[in-house]
Amino acid sequence: MYILAIKGQETEGAYAPSFDRQNVLYLFLEQDDAERHSELLLADDYPEMTVIEVDDEVAIHICEENGYSYCIVTPEDIIIPPKEADD
Repeated sequence: MYILAIKGQETEGAYAPSFDRQNVLYLFLEQDDAERHSELLLADDYPEMTVIEVDDEVAIHICEENGYSYCIVTPEDIIIPPKEADD
């Protein structure tokens, strides 16, 4: 799986947009989908992102252990970056 992080700040956390005051970590099944979403974010004036490969079991376990929400993004999903006003 793949996650996004702000380029140059990869050790500070992953990109996780806020929905209803709760951050949701996107776990992309395909690298191409993560890269496309990164390009959409950049077009919406978000900082440049880096695509990072992660072990799916470890990422999901960390989310569940810490009470974080996550969303597994499949190639069939269409994800539109939230506007800042949606936070």
